Amino acid sequence: MEKYIQPYDITEELLELASEIMENLGKLSNVNDLEKLPRLRRVNRIKSIQSSLAIENNTLSLEQVTDVINGKRVLGPQDDILAVKNAFEVYKILPELDPFSLNDLKKAHGIMMNGLIDGAGALRTKSVGVISETGKVIHVAPPHDMVSILMSQLFDWLKTSKTHMLIRSSVFHYEFEFIHPFADGNGRMGRFWQTALLASWKPIFEWIPIESIIKDNQEEYYRAIGLSTAEGKSNRFILFMLSVIKKAIEDIVNDSRSHCNHISSQVGALLSVIESYPMTALELMEKLGLKSRVSFRKNYLQPALEAGLIGMTEPDKSTSRNQRYFKI
Repeated sequence: MEKYIQPYDITEELLELASEIMENLGKLSNVNDLEKLPRLRRVNRIKSIQSSLAIENNTLSLEQVTDVINGKRVLGPQDDILAVKNAFEVYKILPELDPFSLNDLKKAHGIMMNGLIDGAGALRTKSVGVISETGKVIHVAPPHDMVSILMSQLFDWLKTSKTHMLIRSSVFHYEFEFIHPFADGNGRMGRFWQTALLASWKPIFEWIPIESIIKDNQEEYYRAIGLSTAEGKSNRFILFMLSVIKKAIEDIVNDSRSHCNHISSQVGALLSVIESYPMTALELMEKLGLKSRVSFRKNYLQPALEAGLIGMTEPDKSTSRNQRYFKI
């Protein structure tokens, strides 16, 4: 059987956007390595999760999602809370997943939808469609008995295509949504898997919240999918996704600069003496040659904690006499 992949044209517009993205990636690496910005990484991860789930009508706010991930009690629909916990677990194992493996895709879906649907991690066995909020049928997915073949063909194409990963991952995202291989969770999985593909090409994409830009342009996202289907080629969707990726990188370049500018010389001094094993405030003050606890806490300790650069052994008891601090 011939592989079924919607045609797409590598236009000047697509190539120009891809070139601009590459240029912005260079700016990001020049600003700072995100490996040195743990708080920014964590904030972006939470943004990705909250935004992708919000597109699927999850009601939890960014603050609530943050609390769920931090293990705090949150009042809200139990399915929404479970969806956040599941998504966080999937994003945590992103570096371990092979984005060119259909089995790994099923494994990720099993974690993402665990406890939310029957048959999590398995391809659908019934016909499905996409319905708008007004009840209009937007898309009727291929019959369930074709799903296994179509997904195998899609992954074969993914492995062998020589198309640039920025474009290839966008094509995959579109084809995935067109096939709708699972009973539920296709939207969040399609967005997550494009991130996984991009991260396999450039690891920094693990921390770029592409999903938050999609959420801000949700109507255009669905319109791009619909137009690509109607036209029988995925260019509209590729163009939309490249624009989203470009905007996400531009935002993180600005965030990185702002973050770095707020790291004071005092925080830098603290980072130079703190170790990865727990240390007391007194030990740190001695290493820094400081006498005033007030000055240490105000100018060194608190800014470093707020920036996510150091951690506490007892995060829920900030004033505990047994408190210790360590480099993250």
